[in-house]
Amino acid sequence: MANVEHGGRAADGFGTAATGARLRAARLALWAVAAILAARQMTVVLTTPSGERLTDLETWVGPEGVLHVKGSLYDSTRFTGTPFAGLVLKPLTRAAEQALGWGWTFGTLLLVVALGLVAARALPQPVSRRTSLLAAPVAISLLMLSLPVRNALWLGQTSTIPVLLVLLGCFTVRGERASGLCIGLAAALQPTVLLFAPLLWFTARRRAALSAAGTFAACTALAWAALPHDSRTYWVHHMAGVGLGGEADALANQSLHGALLRLGLTGSLEIALFLLLGAAVTALALRRAVRYAADGQLLLAVALTGCAAVAVSPTTWQHQLLWVLLAVVGRVGKRASDRYVWPVAVVLVTTLPATMMLPHMSVVYPLRDNLVLLAALAAATAVPFLSRTSPHYQRPIPTEYAPPVPARFRNVPLLPFLRRVLTRPNLLLELLLLRVTYAAYQQVRLAATGGTNSGGRATAERHGHLILDLERFLHIDIEHALNHAVAKIGFLRDFFDFYYESFHFVVPLTVLGVLYWRRPVDYRWARASLGFATLLALAGFWLFPLAPPRLMPSLGMIDTVHGVQDFSQPDYGTLTALTNQYAAMPSLHFGWALWCGVVIAVIAPKWWMKALGLLHPLFTVSAIVATGNHWVLDAVGGAVVVGAGFGLSYAFQGPRPRTATPATASKAAPEPAKQTG
Repeated sequence: MANVEHGGRAADGFGTAATGARLRAARLALWAVAAILAARQMTVVLTTPSGERLTDLETWVGPEGVLHVKGSLYDSTRFTGTPFAGLVLKPLTRAAEQALGWGWTFGTLLLVVALGLVAARALPQPVSRRTSLLAAPVAISLLMLSLPVRNALWLGQTSTIPVLLVLLGCFTVRGERASGLCIGLAAALQPTVLLFAPLLWFTARRRAALSAAGTFAACTALAWAALPHDSRTYWVHHMAGVGLGGEADALANQSLHGALLRLGLTGSLEIALFLLLGAAVTALALRRAVRYAADGQLLLAVALTGCAAVAVSPTTWQHQLLWVLLAVVGRVGKRASDRYVWPVAVVLVTTLPATMMLPHMSVVYPLRDNLVLLAALAAATAVPFLSRTSPHYQRPIPTEYAPPVPARFRNVPLLPFLRRVLTRPNLLLELLLLRVTYAAYQQVRLAATGGTNSGGRATAERHGHLILDLERFLHIDIEHALNHAVAKIGFLRDFFDFYYESFHFVVPLTVLGVLYWRRPVDYRWARASLGFATLLALAGFWLFPLAPPRLMPSLGMIDTVHGVQDFSQPDYGTLTALTNQYAAMPSLHFGWALWCGVVIAVIAPKWWMKALGLLHPLFTVSAIVATGNHWVLDAVGGAVVVGAGFGLSYAFQGPRPRTATPATASKAAPEPAKQTG
């Protein structure tokens, strides 16, 4: 939220009526988005069968839940809270039992809205009028999208309450004793929140720190007096809840303790290492938090302390990870174009599953399994957030743009603010977006048949017969003849099989890499065109699932790449476990190859380079048809979406720049135009 500042220019010019109207319209639109997301979350939860939603709430109100259990709280299903939480919330569950769905879900949404409002009001000053007006709906929308909030709504958790209590104590409640009372209550519900007491102490709010510690001790003692057996179970036998609920080495436990267990460490060595690392993280995080609090960035200081609490807690389940999202308020990077890297990374980590962030490769499993923990550790101990005294805090080095190229049409570009940037984009941000986009592409391809290949088999084969009939009408049904001719010639068969399997990703990535390094302006143009083409192709996969010739058993095609298929099974071959085999129309094998050919033909300086680039789509279309993986019309569809991709890039951003000279010289930017991002 605090990072949405463009070009390093001061936030001015909002006094005019036109700008004010646009700002009001943007604000209303953002509030509408937040409302839609909230309504969607409620609908998803309340329309799910009762046995599959609010499952953690069932630990309170179910037949074996806390409300009905005769003995210990921990004799119930999967209760893992503190004894104080059980003491306070047990009477409230009678109301939850009467309105298990609506009341609990709507109440949780109100807590999330309150959390977003408090966080938005706590942004470090000064902030522009635009930021102050738009921060609240943006914060609430991000919270609604985040995995911690979605899990809390789905499971029926109370994990937003400690976070809200801490923010109220730090930013809303007046008086140090009342502030400490809020934080102490939060710590009684989530013990590692007690880390905020040292933060208060070292930021000269010692009365609040003592109040927080005293409130925590009083609440814990009260629970011990009322529930001695349960308190002994929680604090002694399970040491702050370790071992209650899920296994400590489960992927959902994003703490140092869980990570060490997943790495194979056990026993006294693991405990000693956990305590040592926990102490180091706590000390470093508190030191950084105190410094940023003194700098006037108290919300960032709170976020860093919360991230430390995430890491050093013996068990930190997914619904307890909101602290990581709050760290988005920190500003990182001197250049305006770099300001987006940290907030985008935080939002992606907290809203998407780790499997979408990193590929399915064993070498990256340790990173993927602990991705949220690594983000929390980075925020707490390593990310170089800017101080407000830095000259780049309010005025980052501005982005340099290429001069606009006159268009043939009056309304082009449709989005004039999307100007062509001269400098290279940040590499980390590009890799993040590339990976997430490809993961989404895979998910949409699979979802196009209802999540399984067998789910869309009949429809896909019916569409296959429609395509074949159309090709016969056009006299271009060459798939069977070409496939059998190539299959009889060994070297030709091997060449097309190798080309089909190897060059689909290698060539586009190589083209993008060369453009990124040598031609940043052309890289952005080419990347945008490729992105538009891929999005259009996903729409085609969704609307028109199509079986390729090799998966049409009546045609007698030879699958030269995957081998003989067992058509008695609904899924064919090992590849069907990874991707939707019915995403044939349009062919992105040919589409991406044609994109490479066009980009090389446009940019390459010599004629033979252009000709060589155009050979790639020629070989690709031959390979996809000869191996039985696509129809001829699939290639036509691929050409259509690629042409539309270039057309959309032209329509939205205007013609491709012909020069690498800045449109205007920037006095605030000492770096050359082609500085590495």
